[in-house]
Amino acid sequence: MRIPGQRIRRTRLIQTEKYVVAVQVEMVIPVDDPSEPCYESETIQLLREIKEHAERGDMAWLTQRGKVYAAVEAA
Repeated sequence: MRIPGQRIRRTRLIQTEKYVVAVQVEMVIPVDDPSEPCYESETIQLLREIKEHAERGDMAWLTQRGKVYAAVEAA
């Protein structure tokens, strides 16, 4: 479902125990309430999928969607 309004692109970080994934997503500034940008349902579903793939360590899938950063343990 498309929400009417201005569309803007933002980088969102999805964090898991081992990875952080930086992904560009589209947000909408709704005409009815321009006080804060919001996500459409498709974007929310994408963010959930990214988190699930990051938890499984699916690097091939993740690198097609955004930049992947791996956590390293401190010495």
